[in-house]
Parts: sequence; C-alpha cells; structure tokens
Amino acid sequence: MKLMRYGAKGAEKPAAVDAQGVVRDLSGELVDITAHSLTPHGLQRLREINLASLPVVANPGRIAVPWSGMQKFICVGLNYADHAAESNLPVPAEPVLFTKQISALMGPNDPVVIPQGSVKTDWEVELGVVIGTKARYVSEADALKFVAGYCVVNDLSEREYQIERGGTWDKGKGCDTFGPVGPWMVTADEVPDPQALSMWLEVNGKKVQNGSTRTMVFGVAHLVSYISRFMTLMPGDLISTGTPPGVGMGQKPSAWYLKAGDTMRLGIEGLGEQDQRVFAWDPALIDN
Repeated sequence: MKLMRYGAKGAEKPAAVDAQGVVRDLSGELVDITAHSLTPHGLQRLREINLASLPVVANPGRIAVPWSGMQKFICVGLNYADHAAESNLPVPAEPVLFTKQISALMGPNDPVVIPQGSVKTDWEVELGVVIGTKARYVSEADALKFVAGYCVVNDLSEREYQIERGGTWDKGKGCDTFGPVGPWMVTADEVPDPQALSMWLEVNGKKVQNGSTRTMVFGVAHLVSYISRFMTLMPGDLISTGTPPGVGMGQKPSAWYLKAGDTMRLGIEGLGEQDQRVFAWDPALIDN
C-alpha cells in the first residue's frame, strides 16, 4: 500500500495510491494519516478499505509529508563506505546518529530554501524507515517487524554549519526545508528487501548520485535494533539511513553546492520521486 497526503499546508487530506497508480481520497474513511495509522492495527484497517470504491483525485496538487505526528527524525551518518571516503572520514565502527528538527520537514516537491548566508548547502538521497510499533531494545532478528514502511528522504545539509562551526552535526542538518519526505510511505509488505533498492539524485539534470541500499555499512535491521538501545522508537518516527557517494562536498575536482535556481530530482526504486527547486532565503516560502 502506498499512503500519501495532499493539499495546502495545514489542510492536508489523506490518500492512497491504488495498484493502477491512481490516487484515491481517503478523507471519507479517516481524518488524516497519523502516527497511529501506521501501527499494525491502523494499517490493517486501511488494508480492509476497497480503494476502487473511493473518489479519484485527478490532480492532487501539492503533495505533503505522507503522515502527520512524527515525534523523532533520526539520521545516520557515513553509512556508505564510499561516501565516508569522499568525505575523507573513516568508516564508523558503530552507526553515527544525529537528528533533524521536525520543523525541517516538508513535502517532496516543496521549495528548498537556502539559509541566510549559506554557501555550502548540499544534497543527499536517502532511504527513510518509518516505525510502526513501539521499539525498545529490540533484537536485530526481530527489528523489521517494527517497521511500518519506507520512503524517500533528501537529507539536505549545510556543510559549513555541520563541519566548520563547532559542536554536533545537528546545526547543519535541521534548517527549515532541509527534510523533504515522500511522495509516499510504501508499507513494508511491498518492500521485501530494503537492502536491494537502487537510488539516485540529479542536480540540474545531471546525475550525481547513483547507488543502492545494498552497499550500506549498517543495514536497516541493524539500525532499528541499534537505535532502540538509545531511545524508544515510537510509531511515526523516521530513520534516514545515510547516503551513497556523489554529494556536493565530494565532487571532483572540487566541491560545488546548491544555489538559487537549481533543481533536484531524486528517487528510490519503488518508493517514488521528489522534484525540488532551490530558492534564496525567503521566509514566506517556508511559512506559506
């Protein structure tokens, strides 16, 4: 099942994409797709709905984050060995964790706004893992049972803030609009192997990232188990699992970064695509 939300900010409606790729309005069945909707009970209720009987959404317009009520947006750094190499950093012995702020969340095609004074805003296509069942100290063998589904994430990053300004990575990761998610959340039953998904990203039509989740240092099951040792994972929480090589910071012969007017297209096999335009700092683009 592919779950999504559409509509203006603050007025999003729930929907699902049927087997023929047609968007079906779910608002007659539930008010919103919430964290509770992603629990086993919530997903079972959605599966019992006959999508063919629901109204067709011919033109969804703005596509939103696929669910509401996310409590935590957790990210994993340097989780592809070749990305660690292009960053001139060693492959970590344990997962590197940091967080994005919930205020960074945005729809998959919403404007990306460069922070004031930024000159090193970068891109990162990543597999998002959506938690469906409360997870605390879960084993790696059981970890995937706690996953509701998967989605596309662009882990946008301001490298100067992240690396050159002291402290943790968080200050370069949680800027407004730096967390595009969607277009859908695809339920776990439709993704039999999350370690076999191709992924890519283009800037201005040039493919700069072209990888696969099979080259992760730490796989999805390991990450869910590992993170659950340090915090309780709740339904609706999102884990962004790292990026393959090809980010702006690693470009050869020299790094280059996003600027106003640039476009990004990115996607993951079976999980849909994102399409974003980059804008100079303008709070109106964030708040409206």
